[in-house]
Amino acid sequence: MPNLLYTAFDIVPSPKGASTHILHNLRGLVNGGHSVHLITPNDGLLPPEDTIEGARITRIPQDLSDNFLARAVHFGKSVVAHLAIHPGYEIVHFRNIWDGFQIAGNKMKFGYKTLFEVNGLPSIELKYHYPGMDSELLAKIKEQEIATLHLADAIICPSNVTRDYIASLGLDRKRITVIPNGVSLSDFSITPLPSREGREPILLYIGTLADWQGLDIVIKALPKIIESRPVKLNIVGRGRSRQRKMLAKQIRKLGLEDHVIVQPAVPHHEIPELIAKADICVAPLALNDRNVTQGACPIKVLEYMAAGRPLLASNMPIVRELVREDVDGLLFSPNDPDDLSRQAVQLLKDMELSKRLAESAAAHVREKFTWHESQKKLGKVYERLLIGD
Repeated sequence: MPNLLYTAFDIVPSPKGASTHILHNLRGLVNGGHSVHLITPNDGLLPPEDTIEGARITRIPQDLSDNFLARAVHFGKSVVAHLAIHPGYEIVHFRNIWDGFQIAGNKMKFGYKTLFEVNGLPSIELKYHYPGMDSELLAKIKEQEIATLHLADAIICPSNVTRDYIASLGLDRKRITVIPNGVSLSDFSITPLPSREGREPILLYIGTLADWQGLDIVIKALPKIIESRPVKLNIVGRGRSRQRKMLAKQIRKLGLEDHVIVQPAVPHHEIPELIAKADICVAPLALNDRNVTQGACPIKVLEYMAAGRPLLASNMPIVRELVREDVDGLLFSPNDPDDLSRQAVQLLKDMELSKRLAESAAAHVREKFTWHESQKKLGKVYERLLIGD
């Protein structure tokens, strides 16, 4: 039974999409016959040792009073210390540079192969979470990212956009495998669209409140949507205090307090019920380097589609990798609230269009984007690493 270490600077389990992704990877690896040990941070609410999906979990204590970089460095040092006293891993699979640079640099010493799972790169994403971050520090982080990518034996990422960006840093595209995110079909059953008679339809957004998500665009679009028909916008997600304050300020400025509900992130098992109550689901991704240059694979989009809800999303390559325009959803011009509102009104007025898009989207996801398919692709990457191809 191959022995592998999986490291993730993400709390598992949690409401974040990263946690959902990690849990399904664990399930696939364990079902594939691997002995898996996951190392992840501890927020103080979870046990230090655990078993999930058949994998052993070790959680590293975190000092929550420290800043992000201090916690990241501490996590990286803890993983390296673990490797020094626990030899015998055949593959070490990591998701970040905080421990990944040292993991990849020590692969010859400890005799394991390395797999770098690139979902997001801090040189691109950190400035959205921490505006004003020192540009020299971000440049140093990017240098470490590039070094880690070149040291890794194999790289996986969730979109073709991400693969193109990694390749632009001097990597051989053959070393990079695209494995899109997926959905668990048992969690997202298709339910009929709710009647729109005698009630205010619900527009739903689920995800983080990060600046790259484009929530300001959907807020700006809302007054024009309301001119056609009163609606409620339900925003469900995790965000920093700064992000929540900015969102609340924009809602007040436009006088939308009675039309927008902002609530904290919920456990993943509650998401299907939220989507089932929605009339339209939105993914208003903003036009920026995180979405256009780095790329991503929005789990929210796949889950909206799997649940059979009409989708309204930003028209950019990372969305078009998942959604066939005017077949599985309506795509509006990025950063254009007028186009967003126009297409939202079209969906609200045309129930038959909504049903057609929802049915097509649900079928498309079931055929192309399940976690089972992602697990099979990940298993093949492991097979190549283990046989030395």
